[in-house]
Amino acid sequence: MKNIALTLSFILISILSWSQVNFDSYFIDKTMRIDYFHIGDANEENVTIDHIYNYGSWAGSLVNLIDPFKNGAYQYKIYDEASNTLIYSKGFDSYFKEYQYSQPANDGILKTFHESAIIPSPKNPIIFALEKRDKMGVLFEVFRTTVDPTDIGILQDQMKNPSITVTQSLDNGDPHTKADIVIVAEGYSADDEEKYLADLERFTGIFFQAEPTKSNKKNFNVYGVFKPSVDSGIDEPRGGIYKNTSVSATFNAMGSERYILTEDNKSLRDIAGQVPYDAIYIMVNHDRYGGGGIYNFYCTFTTDNIWSEYLMVHEFGHSFFGLADEYYTSESVIEDFYPAGYEPVEPNITALLDPNNVKWGDLIPKGTPIPTLWEKAEYDTTDLAWQKVRRQMNNNTAALQKAKASPEAINQAKTDYDEASINRNAEVQAYLNNSKYKGTVGVYEGAGYASKGIYRSYINCIMFTRTDFFCPVCDRAMVEVIEWYSK
Repeated sequence: MKNIALTLSFILISILSWSQVNFDSYFIDKTMRIDYFHIGDANEENVTIDHIYNYGSWAGSLVNLIDPFKNGAYQYKIYDEASNTLIYSKGFDSYFKEYQYSQPANDGILKTFHESAIIPSPKNPIIFALEKRDKMGVLFEVFRTTVDPTDIGILQDQMKNPSITVTQSLDNGDPHTKADIVIVAEGYSADDEEKYLADLERFTGIFFQAEPTKSNKKNFNVYGVFKPSVDSGIDEPRGGIYKNTSVSATFNAMGSERYILTEDNKSLRDIAGQVPYDAIYIMVNHDRYGGGGIYNFYCTFTTDNIWSEYLMVHEFGHSFFGLADEYYTSESVIEDFYPAGYEPVEPNITALLDPNNVKWGDLIPKGTPIPTLWEKAEYDTTDLAWQKVRRQMNNNTAALQKAKASPEAINQAKTDYDEASINRNAEVQAYLNNSKYKGTVGVYEGAGYASKGIYRSYINCIMFTRTDFFCPVCDRAMVEVIEWYSK
């Protein structure tokens, strides 16, 4: 009983200290980057420090230092070593976490990923702790080490690189009171610099076309960072195409033909570190549909596809705002992402473990049935049929590329796919617009890669289909994040 009382007292003291962390008491206005290797398979993981860097100015808030969102599979927590006071925390997901849900990981194949924790530079020794959620969502510690800021092994001011060009496409002032976005050029050769600048300007504008970013534009800064790639474009392994690029992004990440990620975290962070940033976009110079977003890690999107504008906004919904995918009919390489009995941490989906206390229950109109039955059966039939056609068309394009077919044949295959994709999206939007529950917040089954057992809050949303708006639940969650970074 005594130990329990002491534990509860410590937790209470820690909670009270969250709102009392004084930046100047523990930190200086610089950035510390803790690089580490994350190694494991589905059942095992190990962490080891790579290098630590101290550089530039701190991009984040000087007031909000303890993450309140409880999102992400992991959190890194920073404690003042002398007092054991929690002085900084941040939730995130990672490439390693996604790998753990893959078949190779389940087969026991160990793999190493490089990751970075970005924190304000401490004045005194700190404890760097890494915590992970178990299958029921409870955080437990997987790694802990001491970092002494006076250690001569910490690399000082190593980010400056004269081969990298910085362009600020939106300047609203002090990074400490703004959400700072860095857009990293990928697959742009030296000859593509003019196109990069045009793309930077274009997508900066696109970012603020939809709510809630449109009304909160004043709370953002946007930087473009350009390091020329040797080649234009990026790797397309299924088509036998490989490129030498700045951050080594590639299609076919995790075995998914349209998923774009990079495992070269160090190069990415070195390039992004030219500016103060809270979030990273990797802007990929390519005309194929592709992208990806990992919470508080980074996101990717291609620039010249018919769905590039949607991709840019959708993927940032994952990487910065912590929103989950709401679609469920397309093929996924991730198995059992939300196991039975687990309530997703993301704000826009639920396992409906407690129908009387839905996480967005205050937005549900009185009298709306929970769960909210919608026209799901017909949607599933038509969309599963489309997914089969989509896979066949993409496989055909990849086969043509690998066989070194004529550019005309490859371009025709791409054009045919784009036309079919546009037509299918028009059918989807028309179908959902005719739903009985259009415009009503409810609890609709089908979300988070699962047809059964996971629910979304709205008939339609950017996180579900290729539309142009966020639902009220996503909108509210996004505003909370923007306000957090703006204080």
